[in-house]
Amino acid sequence: MRKVLPVLALLSLMPVPVPAASGQDLPSDEQIIANIRYRIPELRQASIVMRPMATSAFEGLYQGVFVINDAQEAHFLYSPKTAHILLLLSPAPIDVGLSESEVAALQAEEMRQERIAETERHQALVEFADGMAARGPSGAPVTIFEFSDFQCPYCARGFDTMEELLRRYPDDVRFIYLHLPLPNHEWAKPAAIASVCAANQDDQAFWMLHDGYFRNQSQVTLANIIESSRGYLQGSGIDMDAWARCASDATSSEYLDAAARVEESVMTAESVFGVSGTPGFFVNGRFLNGARPIETFEALVKEIVAGQPGR
Repeated sequence: MRKVLPVLALLSLMPVPVPAASGQDLPSDEQIIANIRYRIPELRQASIVMRPMATSAFEGLYQGVFVINDAQEAHFLYSPKTAHILLLLSPAPIDVGLSESEVAALQAEEMRQERIAETERHQALVEFADGMAARGPSGAPVTIFEFSDFQCPYCARGFDTMEELLRRYPDDVRFIYLHLPLPNHEWAKPAAIASVCAANQDDQAFWMLHDGYFRNQSQVTLANIIESSRGYLQGSGIDMDAWARCASDATSSEYLDAAARVEESVMTAESVFGVSGTPGFFVNGRFLNGARPIETFEALVKEIVAGQPGR
């Protein structure tokens, strides 16, 4: 679904029967739309159609309408003298004086800067997650980090998506789960701590809990979290007494260390990477917020893989 910026009605322009404006002093529809997309990033992926402008009740100004995604109308005023548009979805005039080539050059530079930022975010995530349990080959061209919450229903959808993505691209995708238990989910943090305790002994034990929590999310409660976790860990081969002490004895050094690591992940998500909700994905440093369809991830995987040397 395309994202549409809500219209903030600063004034109301009613259609009036006025003669059509002369086109000799007006920029083309394409130029105006290119500038609008550049100035308002939320509209870059939207469908925008511009109706013919007409003279307005305001001296020296024309009035017009954008139709966004075939549904939403946004009225505007245009000043030929200053080449500015006053859009109802912006409280300030929008400069549409740039040529289409200037808009394209500025957007290319913005994209270049964003790619640099993505690379820096990716490297920071790699360093933060060093030694953590991962799925997929270490040399995969695509690494997906997810800040997630075992009790979050949207994260359960993300779990299904990642499972399918790893199945489709076993050689191209590496996945690392990072903890962001939300305060309103009562068993999410105990589950995160329990999973850290399992990972302390064996990476596969971590994934057994990870999968168990998401596949049985509706059955897990704060009261049965330890008992449920024991069930998911059956056959793991880890020292269950040591795990239980770490996962449930709040006075033990093991528990305190695991809890601190979960809290560090939460603080890193929020203060370093700006993630406050779950799930939050980083695909080679590119941020995707919320549960997205698998097609979104597939498109990125294909784009990144296609850009690899020798591909």
